[in-house]
Amino acid sequence: MKKIMLVGRSECGKTTLRQALKGDTIHYHKTQYINHFDVVIDTPGEYAENGPLGRALALYSYEADVVALLISATEPYSLFPPCSTAICCRPVIGVVTQIDEPEADPRRAENWLRLAGCKEVFHVSAYTGEGIWQLLEYLREPGDVLPWDSEAEADKPRKVLSTKRD
Repeated sequence: MKKIMLVGRSECGKTTLRQALKGDTIHYHKTQYINHFDVVIDTPGEYAENGPLGRALALYSYEADVVALLISATEPYSLFPPCSTAICCRPVIGVVTQIDEPEADPRRAENWLRLAGCKEVFHVSAYTGEGIWQLLEYLREPGDVLPWDSEAEADKPRKVLSTKRD
């Protein structure tokens, strides 16, 4: 699989998405530093929210094949300014997370990601599995073995060991 770096504000679902992409049980875990998990680079939200720490994200993007900007479908604003993907020398995709939330507005989040410069945008729910297969297919390279054999298996709800969501 292509190595992907997940970037977004705190609580947007980066770590939960990482767990869902690997087929792991979903459990809350606060990311404290930039973590490498096989083909996923998980970053703390504070790095995207803080200018000086954001420079570290620019450096780590060189280790990724793809950079994913994440925005929760419940966000009241976008962390990413228009045309911000132009500074990255890697393909940048958008990922709208938490699309299963009752107050979600995935279309608004997608519009923000497109304004930032994302040509490809995926809508996902790490809890229900919706959209995970499409993202894995985008990242798949010849010869890759995915955690699931079909889209139907990938779209099944995940085992969740977290009190963060009811």
